[in-house]
Amino acid sequence: MTDEQTADLRAAAAELYDAGLCVLPIKADGSKAPAVRSWTPYKVERSTPAEHDDWFRAGRPGGIAVVYGAVSGGVEMIEFEGLAVREGVLTEVTEIMDGSGLGEVWNTIRTGWATESPSGGVHYRVRVDGTPAQPNTKLAQRLAKLEEYTPEERQRVAEKPGARILRVLIETRGEGGYGLVEPSGGPVHASGRPYVRLAGGPATIPTISADDMDAVRAVCRMVDELPKPESPKTAPKASAPMPGGGVRPGEDFEARADWADILQGLFRPLTTRGSTTYWGWADGARGVKATTGHASDADRLFVFTTSSVFQAEVPYSKFAAYALLNHNGNHSAAAADLRRQGYGSAPERRRLAPARPVESFVDGSAALDPAYEPEEGEERGRHLRAVPSRPELDITNEVDAIDGVLGLMSAGHLPDLYKRSGGPCWVHHDDSGNPEVRQLGTDNLRAYLAEHLTSYTIRVDPKTEIETEERELLMPKTCGTILGRKDWPLPPLRGIVTSPVIRPDGTLLQAPGYDAATGLYLHPRVALRRLQAEVTEESLAKAKDIVLHQMLADFPWEKPSDRAHYLGALLTPILRPYFHGPTPMFILSSTTSGAGKSLLKDIFKYAYGSSDTPWPENDTELRKSITTQLYTTGQPVVVLDNLPNGYIIKSPVLSALLTAETWGDRVLGASASVTMPNDRLWILTGNGLQTGGDNGRRAMWVRINPNVPDPDQRDGFKVGDLRPWLRANASTVVAALVTMVRAWLAAGAKTVRTRKGDYSEWASLMAGLLDFLGVPGWMADRDDAMKQDSETAEWAAFLIAWNEKFGGQTITAGQAASSLTDSVPRHPKTGEPPTANALGSWLKARDGRFFGKIRVVRVWDSHKCQNQWRIEAHEQAGQ
Repeated sequence: MTDEQTADLRAAAAELYDAGLCVLPIKADGSKAPAVRSWTPYKVERSTPAEHDDWFRAGRPGGIAVVYGAVSGGVEMIEFEGLAVREGVLTEVTEIMDGSGLGEVWNTIRTGWATESPSGGVHYRVRVDGTPAQPNTKLAQRLAKLEEYTPEERQRVAEKPGARILRVLIETRGEGGYGLVEPSGGPVHASGRPYVRLAGGPATIPTISADDMDAVRAVCRMVDELPKPESPKTAPKASAPMPGGGVRPGEDFEARADWADILQGLFRPLTTRGSTTYWGWADGARGVKATTGHASDADRLFVFTTSSVFQAEVPYSKFAAYALLNHNGNHSAAAADLRRQGYGSAPERRRLAPARPVESFVDGSAALDPAYEPEEGEERGRHLRAVPSRPELDITNEVDAIDGVLGLMSAGHLPDLYKRSGGPCWVHHDDSGNPEVRQLGTDNLRAYLAEHLTSYTIRVDPKTEIETEERELLMPKTCGTILGRKDWPLPPLRGIVTSPVIRPDGTLLQAPGYDAATGLYLHPRVALRRLQAEVTEESLAKAKDIVLHQMLADFPWEKPSDRAHYLGALLTPILRPYFHGPTPMFILSSTTSGAGKSLLKDIFKYAYGSSDTPWPENDTELRKSITTQLYTTGQPVVVLDNLPNGYIIKSPVLSALLTAETWGDRVLGASASVTMPNDRLWILTGNGLQTGGDNGRRAMWVRINPNVPDPDQRDGFKVGDLRPWLRANASTVVAALVTMVRAWLAAGAKTVRTRKGDYSEWASLMAGLLDFLGVPGWMADRDDAMKQDSETAEWAAFLIAWNEKFGGQTITAGQAASSLTDSVPRHPKTGEPPTANALGSWLKARDGRFFGKIRVVRVWDSHKCQNQWRIEAHEQAGQ
């Protein structure tokens, strides 16, 4: 007991009252219970001196206590139990306070008003500035030792073996709590010893800030010895040991990482006592905010402040702290990141079983030269080409999957996949062996990749971390994303050819499949014969004999030009890549059915393959048919078959097609337009056909006239029935046609200048080739061709009649209509002669155009403000 402490309870009550504290009397039975019926009213209303006089009368035994909290001006008590003092907890707390920058605050508290309890503990009082007193709180505890158990505690453990028996080390008394003070003694405490004042008194209770008080409480909590369970949010689930002694990234990080590196920028170490390190804010603000190394079972971070990203008073392993600070608590992402940094051992990878090798076949055949023998080691007939093993691709991550597929495209590891206007495509054939081009949709690309790519995802066993590769197809949305690009690293497909063709540089393309030099895909219609390196006169003669004197020998050509035109058409697919620009349409016309048009058409079918389509009802359907043929089919010849008898071919759509190198249109079923090369040979068939409008200048006529009744009953042909002969000899025919072209090229590829409008390049080239082959009649039917053009013939006759009647006079359209009623052109639909106005419109549309050697010319009559007309002959007429 200090000199300032009095043994008089009444005097002590007056001292406490003067300091603004609420006083209670305590029973003298060792229970430390208040000696009033109920002390609850005194939690809110301070006891009075009159009550003190009654409670603490001279000679009345008992003790004295203070009610803490708002009733006493917000005073709190920090109590270190005698156990804490004896075990050095008070000393440890003091050292931590000094090391963390709280030494001055702690010294103020320790010297303000300190009391020693009968058990050897110490009580400190403090008033917190600006905040209400907190309720009673246990700041630090430990598990009771076995020898410390009371009989009651031993019985409790016996009844509940899992029960925890605790010993309080540090606690507070605040709002709703009270505590005994000096000079209480004697029977008031079970030990019989008194409460002794160690420093200061009620009048010197220190006032500290709320932040400092929070820091003091945090330091006191740091000596708590009760184990704190890790939260599911801070601790990854326990995993079984990895097979083969492997180490997970988190486990390796736990063993190798340093807390200073993990907490850099957030906390800094303040002091270390034993294995425990105390941490404060990195910016130097005083006070301990966390500890590491305090737990006996593992080195964990324990944060006391609620102002950090960590959950307060929950332990964190190094791995959990790293995951929270760097990956927002995602343990999987943190583990993956650490593995990339080199932590952990490589997990076991269970690979896919290797795919079974696949073989495909490419047809080969004997050479045109009958003396050809296979090279040494080469088998006659089929030649095998082994397909390389399929590439493998990890598609666990969709972005990596897209990049991987594009990378395989760029490296050329995805065979038979090409691009053209509209996107990726492939080439296949229908049931008849005809090539088709398929623009890939999502399902097509997915099916293709399933066949040509071994794609897999990696599944990780969460318990063993064994990585297992599992076969998996690319997701439809991934395929859709790839197809949604504007370009693809694929070889461009510029067309399909079904026979050997001549490249622009004059070399021969004869290897089946894709040709990178031209962008063409060779899909042979028939088995290709192996051609000799050089064309001999003997092989050329044999080729001409097969084509001209066997296959075409018995057709009833109307004139030599018809035979020459047909041969030119037959050779055009082989030369198509060699020249630029479009080709005209070929019209196969005869005087009657059964003349042989279908056989001429079938030669194209057996040699190259042809796409037959009926003549559409109108130009709209014709346009759709053209787009379908160019976009989906691969045959180099398109036949518009069986036009009505005597039909006049007059279509602006057909005119546009025949002069265009490319064709643009909207594909059926799609909203986007595509552009396709117009690289086909267009053939029309029918009886008594004629042309009208601009179509006549875009046509090449092939006319046959059997000149006998029942032409389908003819017999005695040189090759017998042509179709069976073609089935047996189509390969020979193709080889013969190629040989004829190669011989011309070898001889210098001489051309003969021939004018044919947009087709002059092709016409000159073909004229030179046919001249080399000795086939006469190329384009010698120009005058006859006019007869096949109904419009030209009709207008030529009209202008001749006009010239005979009026000569060079200038007349009106009305005069011409009334004076030339027997010769004037008729309305194409009604067949009626035109009115003066209608004839005037027709003349304006044909102003300056020659029909034969005569043209009509408009003359403006300024006096009458009307058009007048006259005709004039070409200045070279008759020369």
